[in-house]
Formats: sequence, C-alpha cells, structure tokens
Amino acid sequence: MAGSITPDRVSAVEGQRAGPLIVTEDAELLDDLLRLCAAAGAHPEVHHAVPERAASWETAPLVLVGDDAAVRCRGATRRRGVLLVGRDQDDPAVWRRAVEIGADCVLRLPDAEGWLVDRIADAVEGVGRQALTVGVIGGRGGAGASTLACALAVTAARGGRRTMLVDGDPLGGGLDVLLGGEQTEGLRWPDFAASKGRVAGGALEESLPSLRGLRVLSWDRGDAVTIPPEAMRSVLAAARRRGGVVVVDLPRRVDEATVEALAQLDLGLLVVPGELRAVAGAKRVASTVGMVLRDLRVVVRGPYAAGVDEQWVTDVLGLPLVGELPPEPGLMTDLDAGVPPGDSVRGPLGRFCAAFWDRVLAGEAAS
Repeated sequence: MAGSITPDRVSAVEGQRAGPLIVTEDAELLDDLLRLCAAAGAHPEVHHAVPERAASWETAPLVLVGDDAAVRCRGATRRRGVLLVGRDQDDPAVWRRAVEIGADCVLRLPDAEGWLVDRIADAVEGVGRQALTVGVIGGRGGAGASTLACALAVTAARGGRRTMLVDGDPLGGGLDVLLGGEQTEGLRWPDFAASKGRVAGGALEESLPSLRGLRVLSWDRGDAVTIPPEAMRSVLAAARRRGGVVVVDLPRRVDEATVEALAQLDLGLLVVPGELRAVAGAKRVASTVGMVLRDLRVVVRGPYAAGVDEQWVTDVLGLPLVGELPPEPGLMTDLDAGVPPGDSVRGPLGRFCAAFWDRVLAGEAAS
C-alpha cells in the first residue's frame, strides 16, 4: 500500500503535478480518500506514517492525514496544506490533534466530501490565474458570431496562448466543422452531458480534439442533446482553471445552460450586422443577456444599411463598441476548402482579432 504511486512517477507518466500524500492505516478511511482522489483526477502516494523520504511530506501539493495517524505525524515538518480527516463527528480532542500536527483544518466525512474533492483537484492542477473567458453571441441569426468565435480562438492560439473553444450552441452544426476537424478524434458535448460536480481541467483538455493549436469542445452529428446547466457549469469551470483563453460561442436563446455559461464570462461580444432589423433583435438579446453578464460589448459588422453606422448602433443598444468587423472576401470559399476563420494573419478577421486580443490582454495584465 505504501508508496503505491510516487510523485516522481506521476509527474513523468501523467505530465502533471504530483498527487496528494495520504497518511493512514484505517482501511475504510483510505478507501474513501482514494475514491475522492479518483474523482478529482489525482494519483496519491499512500503511507502509514510520515514517509522516511522527507521530500514526500514536504513537496506533496496536499497532505491528507487520517485521524488514526495524527499521533504518528507529531514532529513532522510544519507546512501548509495539511488536512486532518476522519469520520467521528463528536470527538472534541480532534482539534488538539490538529494543532499538534499543524493541520490547516479538520474535515469529517462524508459531510466534507464535495469540498475535499475540489481542494484535491485544485492542489493537483496547480490552479493559478483563471483563463480570460470571452463569449460571442449573435444579435440575430446569421450575424457571424460562430465565425468570430472561431477566428478569435485561432488567433489566440497562433499567438502562443493556451486556448479552448467551447461550442455552446447545440443547433449550430458544430464548430469543429468550421475548423475543418469534424473527423478528428476526441470527445464531444454528448460525452459530457451527464457531468456533475468537479471535472478535472487537465483530463478535459487532453480528451478534446486538437485543431489548429487549440482544443475544441463541439457537438457531434447525432441527435441534438440538451446540456444540463450542471454540466455546463462543471465543464466551463474546468476549462477556466487551465488558464490562458477560453472562447465560448453562445446561442441567442438564453436557457438555463446558457445562463451558467454567461455567469462564467469575463466579457461578452454581441455581433450586430449594420441593419435596422438586426439592431432591433440585438436590443432584445442584449436586454436578456445583460441580466446575467455585466460586461457586454458590441461588434458591428458591415455593410451598413442607409442611415446606419457603428456609432448609431452602439447608441441605440447603449453598449460600448469593440470595433467594426469588416467583410472578409472569399470567406465562404475558404470555409469550403477547410480553411478556418481567422487563419490569415493579413485578412480582415485576423487583423481584427489580433487587435482585440492585444487590447483585452493588455488591460487584463494592467488590472
């Protein structure tokens, strides 16, 4: 049981940080802790007492000490990230034992299972700054939101940023098609429809198709699947924990899953063609989306109808302008040839997206 998976081996084999250290002789408690580690995507190292190899105790991202092993851990090097775990809800002496080993807190199972899974996953993934998450939504059907979402993701990945593109519109046909990767192996949304609770960010990233230097969570070509709000919440939270950039293509109808996605955005882009009917539709979309998302901005797409320009559109909507998205000659021909939006650095889409990321990421760094 002891040293079943060492930190060095996990790092080499899994390409991730070492798992937590578990110290206990209680077989039933050990089974519970191993189950929780598996739920968090972690590979623990197990010992009956403080390991002889000091590095195991000192460098583990998290140390889970069973209540039975607290006495054997007295005198161990004081460090952060030590949790005392047990099942006895009515033992007043547990706090004294926690102080003796320098534990951050005392946990009692099963009550603390959900919290502990999150803590284990955070420790193993080495959670740092969350991804800048940008949502794109059309002011009307055919506004070009999916095209812009793909172009933003392609541009971010080309700039060397860790990038994930999430297709939040089950009726959109699949963003993997726009990227020319509908045959690429990897999981799609139906595989995550039953997701609840914590989803490991590393496992999510590795399971998705890799296209144009970015990871894509799209739809398959089967029957439409409804994504429960719990699944949207779990998957997007996992994507954000990986850092970098996450781009979400959103549907215009705001259901419970879309609300969950909106709640995790840092910034929303409303794509509005320069025509009266599109602006009228976009005003209704903005009103609904604005109830959840505070930072919603406008991207106006030409050509313009008579009497309409980008300033008039933003004045009517009462939202700040990101910029004007010019027409992209030959876009449909490129898509038919498998060339994704934004693939050309010199094209209008590529230039627009590069300028957008320069401004937004510069602002994020300054803040």
